[in-house]
Amino acid sequence: MSGAAEGVLVLGATNIPWGLDPAVRRRFERRVYIPLPDQPARLALLKIALGNTPHTLTESDLASVARRTEGLSGADTSVLVRDALMEPVRELQQATHFRKESDGAWSPCAADARGAKKMTLMEVPAAALRTPLVTAAHFERAVRAARPTVSTDDLALQDKFTAEFGSA
Repeated sequence: MSGAAEGVLVLGATNIPWGLDPAVRRRFERRVYIPLPDQPARLALLKIALGNTPHTLTESDLASVARRTEGLSGADTSVLVRDALMEPVRELQQATHFRKESDGAWSPCAADARGAKKMTLMEVPAAALRTPLVTAAHFERAVRAARPTVSTDDLALQDKFTAEFGSA
């Protein structure tokens, strides 16, 4: 790092700063701890990860997910959203009946639904398949399955390191 050109900023990141060699640690002038995302940050991360995916979620639904995911990292939140986005695909794979809608698209349905036809996903013409929208129920299943990857012990070590070596 001492050989870096003038005007070059060297930035490093680690989840285990206490594992850094003291000589490496000294070369970084500032050591800044970035905590797990708070509720507003988790809400923003949910919206970013959801992107333009068609869904029926309201602002209130997303806020509820953000409230109930305390302790999840940004990566954990991304995994949660990917899990929720896979729920409609799982529904299609598990469907045993489909019905043809008025516009010609095929949608999964209950066996006793009007116009239900017993068929598998592989029998539905791909171009005519209507993928279910992502719903609050999909996110509910994903939230129940989500587990934080950062433990309270990890957070305590981060706090200890920051108190000892962090920049003010």
